[in-house]
Amino acid sequence: MGRDLTCKELVELITGYLDGSLRGRRRRRFGSHLAACDGCTRYMAQIAATIRATGSLTEEQVSDEQKTVLLAAFRDWTSS
Repeated sequence: MGRDLTCKELVELITGYLDGSLRGRRRRRFGSHLAACDGCTRYMAQIAATIRATGSLTEEQVSDEQKTVLLAAFRDWTSS
């Protein structure tokens, strides 16, 4: 059996889990971590709610300023 998934790894894999592209052993490890980690369970619920709320937005509905802020936040998150 493999090692447990860390919270950081879960954050990196969450979109794959939510869109169904995460499969096999990784998906099982993800589910096991969620079952044992209330913080990650809350985080996943927040991400899923954000996707539902923003999923219907078109690019035209997001201002250039909002795009800049979102892109900067994402760049900062992925570089750490």
